[in-house]
Amino acid sequence: MSVRILIADDHQILREGLHALLQKQDGFEIVGEANNGRLAVQLAKQLFPHVVIMDIGMPDLNGIDATQQVLAENPVIKVIALSMHSDRQFVTGMLRAGAKGYLLKDSAFEELTTAVNSVINERIYLSPGITGVVVEDYLSSKETARETDSLTPREREVLQLLSEGQATKEIAMTLHVSVKTIETHRRQLMEKLNTRSVAELTKFAIRAGLTTLEV
Repeated sequence: MSVRILIADDHQILREGLHALLQKQDGFEIVGEANNGRLAVQLAKQLFPHVVIMDIGMPDLNGIDATQQVLAENPVIKVIALSMHSDRQFVTGMLRAGAKGYLLKDSAFEELTTAVNSVINERIYLSPGITGVVVEDYLSSKETARETDSLTPREREVLQLLSEGQATKEIAMTLHVSVKTIETHRRQLMEKLNTRSVAELTKFAIRAGLTTLEV
């Protein structure tokens, strides 16, 4: 049986390149592509992939929160992060969200195929360049609480959309809730994070890995 793969990345040229290369591999089938995290969650529900190759810095919904939502719906799916980021907050964020693999985008293509085969066989795969980050996080995890621990999943979504410059009405439409609900979330975010403006919320979102400067 072929391994069904969903590719989620906001750069079209990268998606198309991965699609072409992976499709040539025996036993791999590309079932879909998503250009943002929210679409990745939707397609994972519809297409039942075995593996999702997930970018982190995507608009609308970042790869960390998208991974959490995908696995909440179907914990059997294996998520592999494929990112340019080797920073601790991104690596540990994806692994804590449930990703079974993490590759840097400067990895050789053969490493990606190895990662896919590894996670399908219930093994974790990490790029050599980020293993040190994982060890450091393990050693310090008992001393340092994550800044985002106090936020609900919906608050994290609102925070990302605010930091990407979306207006309150736009966010309400995206999340299918009322404007008043979004205003309440924004107020609660500012209280929890001790911030006084959207600019300060944006700085926090970047620091916490919920969005990136490239978005």
